[in-house]
Amino acid sequence: MRRLLTALMILLVVLLAGLTALVLLINPNDFRQYMVQTVEQRSGYKLTLDGALRWHVWPQLSILSGRMSLTAPGGSEPLVSADNMRLDVALLPLLSHRLQVEQVMLKKAVIQLTPQSEERRPENAPVAPGETRARVSEHRGWSFDIGRLQVVDSVLVFQHADDEQFTVRNIQLELEKTQHRQARIALSGRVNRDQRDLNLSLDAVLDACSGDSDFNATITRLDYQLQGADLPAQGIRGQGTLQARWEEEPRRLSISSLKLAANDSSLRGGMSVVLGEKTRWRLDLASDNLNLDSLIARIPRVEGEGEGDDSRQASPAVLPRPVIAGGEDVPAYSLLHRSLGEAALNVASLRWRGLTFSNVSAHFINRDGLLSIEQLDGHYGKGMISLPGEIDARGARSRVVFQPQVKEIDIAPILRAFDYPLALSGNLSMRGRFSGSRIDAEAFRHSWQGSASVEMTNSKLEGMNFQQLVQRAVTRNSGNAQAVSNDDNATVMQRFSASAILNNGQLQLQQMAGQSSVLALTGEGALDLVKEQCDARFAVQVTGGWEEKGELVEKLKQTPIPLRIYGSWNQLNYHLDVDRVLRDRLEDEGKRRLKAWAERNKDSSKARDVQQLLEERDRR
Repeated sequence: MRRLLTALMILLVVLLAGLTALVLLINPNDFRQYMVQTVEQRSGYKLTLDGALRWHVWPQLSILSGRMSLTAPGGSEPLVSADNMRLDVALLPLLSHRLQVEQVMLKKAVIQLTPQSEERRPENAPVAPGETRARVSEHRGWSFDIGRLQVVDSVLVFQHADDEQFTVRNIQLELEKTQHRQARIALSGRVNRDQRDLNLSLDAVLDACSGDSDFNATITRLDYQLQGADLPAQGIRGQGTLQARWEEEPRRLSISSLKLAANDSSLRGGMSVVLGEKTRWRLDLASDNLNLDSLIARIPRVEGEGEGDDSRQASPAVLPRPVIAGGEDVPAYSLLHRSLGEAALNVASLRWRGLTFSNVSAHFINRDGLLSIEQLDGHYGKGMISLPGEIDARGARSRVVFQPQVKEIDIAPILRAFDYPLALSGNLSMRGRFSGSRIDAEAFRHSWQGSASVEMTNSKLEGMNFQQLVQRAVTRNSGNAQAVSNDDNATVMQRFSASAILNNGQLQLQQMAGQSSVLALTGEGALDLVKEQCDARFAVQVTGGWEEKGELVEKLKQTPIPLRIYGSWNQLNYHLDVDRVLRDRLEDEGKRRLKAWAERNKDSSKARDVQQLLEERDRR
């Protein structure tokens, strides 16, 4: 045992002595010029190393350098710069004058993917036929190889053309070469922009075998979390996998086999983007479940804006995006400018504002800021809704136009979803055209315009029974007509139709006509969508629900009775002019009897006086 320990100690001393001798005999600065020339000859990039190179022995034999930078040919700014660089080298290859770099580690690096750091050919530079970069001479005394790259606590700055820059911070990157031009990547970082934080981490396999600048990437794990302004309080988080391909010509990024989860939603499909003077994009996505309520924050309405605010459920607080003093106003939908694209989306189940739609299909085409909504339709309950239209963002002020087509949609949950307190239910069918400047519920309340033809079946207005109002008024003013007992405090119409005109929050309802088994009405009115008030005038005929038959009842069935409904949607008022109708009815009855008496007594002077009086009354 003692001999074994002695042999091991001798071996350790020999190794330490050999390593020390190697470090002392080989000057790492001898590699400086070789590394600079090798990098430039193989890639054309210029490597700059500041300060002296030095050995670092424990726990890994390494070469340490000070500040370094890597600049593309013709680039005005470095592509990569770092405060420190460490090259982990293999010990045994040094004995044969071979520098084998097992790992390069950059700490506090700045990676700039900007137009200033891109490779640029000098103007009027000659191009030789079949020109290729020079290769390193095989007769050099040293060879060069890198197996692993590590980037710690670094920053990535990205900018495309003249677009605004964005920065990825806290980058942690590990890249390990597995085969020739293939590598495994582990990456994490954080993006902070406009009071939003995006934390991202992924594992991927990179394959660059297809060409010098083309590569394929398979992302096997993608985890992200997005929090901040204009987002739900819980943020957006999820996982995903995808395959990506970058082609230098024509600068196209393609994504396929995308599977992405976001909170309780999911997406699958693919996309492609071609970068150029005009960005060209194409999306083809599908989803089994897309819950927009958990992905898009709803901005709560201002207290006191409508009469019913106190009774509504309070929305969770949402941090708004910042207002930058002195900054330029960004036009709505500015992302549509300078781009051409097409998108298709199919969703089996979509939830928005508490409403669940099924079999939703959408198809969009963008042409330099003119977004045509060729198809946007889905089913809600037993009904269907279609919203074709366009968004024109080419001018200083955007314009949105929709031609909605609605068939048998239950109106009650729609009104609740958009915070309208009007207690109205029924199946709505509509066809019209509306326009505004933004796709937003509050903008629709205040500044949209348009018109539509509206039809409703089995509608029910809670809180007011038109039939009951008329019958009770008649009963109070005349004991000759009694109504069937009815405690239902609602107006029910089997059919209702109207023409609607919307103008900056004022909704005019014209040519209103409704009918049920006991009621018929016509009229017109106005709804104030901002103040949530109404003023409507009806002519109501109560055709049923009378307890007994008689001359008065038959007359009332054929007589339209004026009814005005006005006030706040939460507390509607009414004015019913039954007295005038009854007076007119009594007057008509008296005139009829006088005419009959005058006919029976034609030869009487009094009859002639009565006839003359009736004729004068009719002329007035």
